[in-house]
Amino acid sequence: MVPISKQDLVRFGVLALCAVLAVGMTRQIERKREYVRKPTRAYIDTKAVWSFAAVIALPPILASVMVVLTYLVAWFCIWPRTRPIQTYRWVFSCCTVLCGTQAAVAVLAAGSVDYPGIPDSLALDDLAHVGVIVLAATVRWVINVALVMAAIALSSPSASARDLFANFDEQFLEAGAMSLGLVTAAVVVEIPIVLPGIVFAMAAMHHGVLVNQYAQASRVDTKTGIATAGAWHEFAEQAMVRSRENGNTVGVLIVDLDHFKFINDTYGHPYGDDVLGEVGKELVAEVRDKDACGRWGGEEFAIALPEIDDAQALFHIGERIRRRIQTITLAAPADAAQTAPVSLTASVGGAVFPAEGITSLDELILAADTALYEAKNGGRNTVRLSGAAPLMPSDPFQPTKIADDLDDQR
Repeated sequence: MVPISKQDLVRFGVLALCAVLAVGMTRQIERKREYVRKPTRAYIDTKAVWSFAAVIALPPILASVMVVLTYLVAWFCIWPRTRPIQTYRWVFSCCTVLCGTQAAVAVLAAGSVDYPGIPDSLALDDLAHVGVIVLAATVRWVINVALVMAAIALSSPSASARDLFANFDEQFLEAGAMSLGLVTAAVVVEIPIVLPGIVFAMAAMHHGVLVNQYAQASRVDTKTGIATAGAWHEFAEQAMVRSRENGNTVGVLIVDLDHFKFINDTYGHPYGDDVLGEVGKELVAEVRDKDACGRWGGEEFAIALPEIDDAQALFHIGERIRRRIQTITLAAPADAAQTAPVSLTASVGGAVFPAEGITSLDELILAADTALYEAKNGGRNTVRLSGAAPLMPSDPFQPTKIADDLDDQR
């Protein structure tokens, strides 16, 4: 067991004060980040700056106390005013970091004769010490991420791998926080008077993270993982500009899930959100990388397809999408009165540019939406193109209990 000296207590006090100041200065930003985060996505912050600095510069007990302290401060300053976090989630998050912290301590204790401490020079032995610190940081990160990913996967089976791992920018933030933790450890040991500069640097870094997260949130629909209406519209506008320049054909499809209101009313809106997410994944899987899928609103999706051959090609793509959605079968919620698997169908409307009477994206969307209305009136679960009769018959619509009960609903 590593003894605790008076110097260790002083260093702990300095780090703790800086941690409290940093959380206080960035609490508004962290509240906003937590607000725009998907509930199924891992939450990454910069508390690792202080907890990892404590791992390097302080005895194991004080390093663990630093973890608990930073989580307590975050609990009172950030979480209760955004999404109230359940106590068990707070305890679990804190425990995952504690596990990673103690694993990092074990690596440092086994690989460094100077632990706790930092290299005194750039001699080869001291550079090896830095390598041990990097290994300790990696072990801490792997254990923490693995535990969090396992918990999210168990509690949200529909969560995607990207949700489990968080996105690259946030993982880069975690790596940056631990790197800054190494610098902070060196500063608290050698020149603690410089620590306020690190606190202000962290506040500035948080602003940059928030801007990036808001930019991402404004372009990606949180329920489906595909583009928002605004981001999709921007992509489609650029596709039309290139079409005018190069003489290519641009197609737009609008996909509307049939009887989706019944699903929401019967199984609840959270289940309906899961359905939308599943449909979003299938749409992305069906189209090309250079196409763009967006959530147009409610249960409607829009797909922009640049550089297609002609209306015939657009119709076949619409048919493939319709058939793919028809293959989706989802288990009903365990507590639902109706336990039969939920099947989906969709109506699809499409239009191409250039075409007579279409000179802008709004007119192209209106033409596709009019075709969608014709598909709905034509019995649903079918594809229609603007200004054209069906180019080939769709599969006959097989009425389900949903259709029988709600034949008059869109």
